Amino acid sequence: MGANARGTLPKDLMRGWTRFQAWRGRRKAGGRIPQPLWALAVRLVRTYGVSRTAAVLGLDYYGLKKRAEGAASQPQASGPAFVELPTPVLAGKQCLFELDNGTGATMRVQLLGYDATDVEALARGFWSAR
Repeated sequence: MGANARGTLPKDLMRGWTRFQAWRGRRKAGGRIPQPLWALAVRLVRTYGVSRTAAVLGLDYYGLKKRAEGAASQPQASGPAFVELPTPVLAGKQCLFELDNGTGATMRVQLLGYDATDVEALARGFWSAR
C-alpha cells in the first residue's frame, strides 16, 4: 500500500496497519500471526468488511473471512449471574420452606414477617454446616 493510500485510511484501520507492519518487521520467518493481531483484524472486519480489511492489513481474504465468521458464530460470554432479592415488606409476609443439604439433613422453616436477607443467611448457614 502506498503512502497516498495510507493517508486516507480511517484512524483505527491505520492503527491496525501500523501494528501489523511492526509485527512483520520483528517476526521470525514462518512465524504465525499472534492471536491479539487476529482479534484486531476481526474487530476491523465488523466495521470495514473482509475485503478492505484484508487488503489494508495484507492478510489472506479467505483466512480472515473464516476467522470473522467463526467469531460471529461464537456466543458472547455472559457476565456474572446476579439475582436480586426483593426488598422486605413486613406486612403479614409468611412462608414455609424446606432445606436439604445433600447429606440427608433437612430443615423445615416457617417464617412470619421475614426479611429476604435473613432467609439467605439461614440457608447459607445450613448448607455450609456439613
